[in-house]
Parts: sequence; C-alpha cells; structure tokens
Amino acid sequence: MTSDTDSDMLLLDHISECIRRIREYTGGQRNIFYDSQLVQDAVVRNLQTLAESTQRLSASLKTTEPGVPWSAISGFRNVLAHNYLGIDLDAVWSVVERDLPELKAAIERMSKAVARSADRP
Repeated sequence: MTSDTDSDMLLLDHISECIRRIREYTGGQRNIFYDSQLVQDAVVRNLQTLAESTQRLSASLKTTEPGVPWSAISGFRNVLAHNYLGIDLDAVWSVVERDLPELKAAIERMSKAVARSADRP
C-alpha cells in the first residue's frame, strides 16, 4: 500500500467509527439526543472529529464521491469547533438524521475501493 492509501484507510476507519458511535449514543432517536447534554456533547465531539478526518482524506479519494459535500462538512466542523456558545442543536440533529446515513454509505464505498486497490500488485 502507498502512504496515501494507508492514511486514507485509517481515516475512513476513523470516520466510520465516529458515525457508529453517534448512532450508538442516540439510537437514532431525536428524544435521546435532546434529553441529554452528555449525548449532545458526545455527538458534537464525534461530528467534529469526523469532519476533521474528512479534511485529511486525499483529494484523489474524495473525487470518487462527488456527491458528498466535502466543503460543507469542513465548514460545519469549523462551526462546531469555534462556536462553542452558539451550537444549534437542531442543525446538529439534522446532520445526524439526514446527512450521516448518506455519508456512511459513501465512506463504506470508499473503504471497499481503497481495500481493493491495496490488494492489486
């Protein structure tokens, strides 16, 4: 594997783990998210970490999923990281509910493609 491939695979695994944790913490249920500051903090932290990891994926890999709004994910990360007092929980939940399933599917496709390319001589 090349260093880009190794790095991309590690990042994809990390993104998948963040998505898994968010799903575990919320159970996919809005009320669990809104009823617990602990869950809110955990979700926001994992979204922030996930978004940071997407920024580090190689540009060539990101081009394989042009439907993913990479720059919007980066922008959302900046809002989460720098707007401590003004995080909009409705916006966060919207990302969890609407955007994460699509991102999860894209990350799974990318992981399979990277794994296949790593197996080639």
